[in-house]
Amino acid sequence: MRRLTVLLCVVLGACAGLVTGAAAQNLVQSEQAEARLIAERTTVASGETLWLGLHIKMKKGWHTYWRTPGDSGLPTTITWTLPAGLSAGAIQWPPPERVPTGDLMNFGYEGEVTLLTPVKVEGAAGQGKIVAEATWLVCAEVCIPEDGHFELPVTIAAAGGPLTEDAALIDAARKSIPAKASFPVTATREAEAYVITLGSGLPAGVTSAALFADGDGVMNNAGLQEFKLAGDQATLRVPVGASPPQELAGVVVLEGATRTGVEIAVNAPLAAAGGDMTIVVALVFAVLGGLILNVMPCVLPVLVMKALSVVSRGNSAAVLRRDALIYTAGVMSAFTALIVLLLILRTAGSAVGWGFQLQSPIVVAVLANVMLLLGLSLSGVFTIGNSIAGVGQELTAKSGGWGSFFTGVLAVVVATPCTAPFMGVALGFALTQSPIVAIATFEGLALGLALPYLAIAFIPGFAKALPRPGVWMERVKQVLAFPLYGAAAWLLWVLTQQLDPSGVALALASLLAVGFAAWSFGLGATARGWTVAAVVAALIAAASVADLSGRTVTAAAQAGAGAEPYSASRVAALRAEGKPVLVNFTAAWCITCLVNERVAFSTDTVKKAMATSGVAYLKADWTNRNPEITAALHALGRDGVPAYALYPKGNGAAQLLPQVLTPTLVIDALKGAGGAP
Repeated sequence: MRRLTVLLCVVLGACAGLVTGAAAQNLVQSEQAEARLIAERTTVASGETLWLGLHIKMKKGWHTYWRTPGDSGLPTTITWTLPAGLSAGAIQWPPPERVPTGDLMNFGYEGEVTLLTPVKVEGAAGQGKIVAEATWLVCAEVCIPEDGHFELPVTIAAAGGPLTEDAALIDAARKSIPAKASFPVTATREAEAYVITLGSGLPAGVTSAALFADGDGVMNNAGLQEFKLAGDQATLRVPVGASPPQELAGVVVLEGATRTGVEIAVNAPLAAAGGDMTIVVALVFAVLGGLILNVMPCVLPVLVMKALSVVSRGNSAAVLRRDALIYTAGVMSAFTALIVLLLILRTAGSAVGWGFQLQSPIVVAVLANVMLLLGLSLSGVFTIGNSIAGVGQELTAKSGGWGSFFTGVLAVVVATPCTAPFMGVALGFALTQSPIVAIATFEGLALGLALPYLAIAFIPGFAKALPRPGVWMERVKQVLAFPLYGAAAWLLWVLTQQLDPSGVALALASLLAVGFAAWSFGLGATARGWTVAAVVAALIAAASVADLSGRTVTAAAQAGAGAEPYSASRVAALRAEGKPVLVNFTAAWCITCLVNERVAFSTDTVKKAMATSGVAYLKADWTNRNPEITAALHALGRDGVPAYALYPKGNGAAQLLPQVLTPTLVIDALKGAGGAP
């Protein structure tokens, strides 16, 4: 938007001939402003600092911009050509002002401003010329880019010369330059706001404060900043922007008897949702979340396989204990690999969160083929263990140590699309802490996921209650193959949401090739030629999956009937209109999300409640990677879906709904947010 604004200004200014004025060696004048290059001295000694200033004086109603302009505009730039021995520093910006323009908020200066540049003098005695090429933007109802060429003479002598007539302007500007805060400054980031604590030692007479943040998307520039004073300490709440960073940098301007700016650069960690949280509480929540994850729909295929595996072991307690430990090792190893990869990607700047791997169609296609293979194995089309025993016995469908280990790995891979109760808060906390704490929290989640099998193996009486193996198991195996076929079909449906038609065709081709490969592999036990056919078919399947890269749907996902597509700007606009907003963070690969939509959001009672109360319903579709949605989830203290944020009327903080919904729960939440009659 800023680029479009500036481009429009350039075109308007050029076409209308608004940039006018006579240029002297140190003065540029136009119909809306004049700019001068001024110096504190023209004769300086080696070792001193020469202060230069670009003084811009604007007519009433016009403004220019600070180093971070806000929602539109451009900062002033100066390019110096200096004599030998002189070196210029960066522009020293005075404290800016908030300059509203319609719905936008800009940061800059009205009236007049002096932008100082310190010049270090280290040259030998002599005379020279300072040359500056400057550009600046002045705006009112239109924006006009201006520029100027300035020259000033300079003499390096044994001692500094007298002050110029502009020295008072430079001295006043120098005194206003924000310095590092002399009092403690800390910050945390909540779901919707930074909370900045200005510690003991505030200047006397401070009545208000405002943050001017460095960088785009850091804060909601036009949002209301709330200042609360308590003695010589204060707190400042600043609405977060679309891309809140971990470190908050900028200038806090203190208003009172005088106007003072202080530079801040503080770490702003995300506060744990629901209040203060310790590592102990996070671990308890992680274990509970992992335990509940066992009954979530997305883990059902692996639970089916594990149940079959447990039954096949009979009542041998020793075998059960061994396999339970190996299964747990597989779960914990997979979670460790997942969190390490996630932390590496986040450190590298990628916007990823819980379930990020299923945002890759290639990963989804591989999982669909794995589910189909496992289902075909249970149906008796082929047997995994007998043919590859030399490689490592069975992987997941049969008994053995490797089977238990890889079943644990598969349980984690398939579980990642879902977020169970307690789990979202624990993950949101973990990913704002140190890597050690994050890994420990994920291992708590792994322990919870493995806990039922550990209980069966190590609690006396559980193993004895298991049914004995028998002929009936073959029939059960065949029946239990169908949930795996269902999982493959679901994953194929996910691909239809992620891929264009040619990509879906390739995914179908890979499933067909895998089915043929499995059938050929089964025949290969008696005829070697079928084994070759199986290998060829498997290679075709692999090539089809690999070719899915770059075939994702480029258009924004359709929100569906009754919902708008999510954007941070749309949420801000609706709240500015005084409407409560309900945002559904969802994804096609999240079964829990789909169940909630069918059970709660698609019911007539909930639809009627939203329609009659004026609640705006937005859907944030995270099926494919979307950095804006990822940033919004992080701001809410969540790192995966489902997540449901209800923004009440006014400027109140968002309320996070539970991850398992009912129509009554949603309607009650709407009433509490002031959105239901």
